[in-house]
Amino acid sequence: MMMTTVASTVANSAQEASFVDDIYAPLACDFPRFPQAVVRRKSSQILVGSVAIGGNAPISVQSMLVNDTRDVKESIYQIQRLADAGCEIIRLAVPDKEAAEALKIIVPKSPIPVVADIHFDYRLALQAADNGVHAIRINPGNLSSKEFVKAVVRKCKERNLPIRIGVNGGSIEKPIKERYPKQMVRQLVESALLNAQILEQEDFTQFAISVKGSDPMEAVAAYREVASRCGYPLHLGVTEAGTLKRGLVKSAFALGLLLSEGIGDTIRISLTADSIEEVFAGHEILKAVGLRKTGADLISCPACGRCEVDLHGLTSQVEALIAKLEVPLKVAVMGCFVNGPGEAEQADIGIAGGIGQYYIFRGEDRIQKVPEAQALEAFKAELDRAVMEYKVEHPNWQTENKLPSLLKP
Repeated sequence: MMMTTVASTVANSAQEASFVDDIYAPLACDFPRFPQAVVRRKSSQILVGSVAIGGNAPISVQSMLVNDTRDVKESIYQIQRLADAGCEIIRLAVPDKEAAEALKIIVPKSPIPVVADIHFDYRLALQAADNGVHAIRINPGNLSSKEFVKAVVRKCKERNLPIRIGVNGGSIEKPIKERYPKQMVRQLVESALLNAQILEQEDFTQFAISVKGSDPMEAVAAYREVASRCGYPLHLGVTEAGTLKRGLVKSAFALGLLLSEGIGDTIRISLTADSIEEVFAGHEILKAVGLRKTGADLISCPACGRCEVDLHGLTSQVEALIAKLEVPLKVAVMGCFVNGPGEAEQADIGIAGGIGQYYIFRGEDRIQKVPEAQALEAFKAELDRAVMEYKVEHPNWQTENKLPSLLKP
């Protein structure tokens, strides 16, 4: 097999590669060959409380409570905690009538929209809808009759509530599993489309779809298929992704790939970890793909033999400083003067360390050189200045990006 060389792709391949007075002949003459910004898939739009999903709405970050919904006080506390961390939609398990009844108290006190998660007993969906939730998630494979699905649809039409058809690999309808044995992607897609058709037949189109597999490649394939076959909003996720480290890798891979292709309208990162980690990961994935412009982006070098400071400790301190920062600044932490500001010149603000001294820099400009003992304080002062300058230059940034709270003032 003949290898494609750089020379074979350049129009004037006979020209010798050289630098003359810092000028060279361009090599990527037809640049760019690939899109450099995400073009989102067109979809319909639904409203989950105050949060729009689909259409041109920002991609929202969801999570789910892990405590017992029947513990009202703890549920309200955990929802507020997640909302403070940036969660925009929260889902609660509704396993019985007592949990459904608790929603009467929980929902009015929630600062973000509440989704009732329904399995097996469709009557709990009816009760949850009457008790004020903002959306219903059904797992159609766990409802024994399609007549039960239709009953939920009728209630949601009555209450003007959207539905998520939440298909996952552990609850595919038996006829579909028997028809397509050991074909998980096909099973997920067929179940989603079958139930979407049932809702359409009930003249109901206010719904989103999810097809979550625990294998990230299967999840990607299933979402691609559904995205190509309908125009409904898609809720992305890898189900049962695992513990913090493993789950983050699986979710970042699958969701990053789909989001970069324009697929996805809301996301939930499923982790066997504190739900705060799900929210943080969701926002970071969206920022990495260029679909979320709020919050600081931290870049830091991995350290090498040139590093003469406690880089891990310094990075942790800076990360804590910017944790609540809402303006989209790029912040750099570098372990030597080679990487900072040189390799971090794209940063809005950064700090680079050497033995006993640090540079604070803005882009390519070194702002000041300070002793180690004063470095963090000096960096914080310059960070505050950068934040104020950004707000002056972008007076509408907050109103453009801040999602509304459901709580009455």
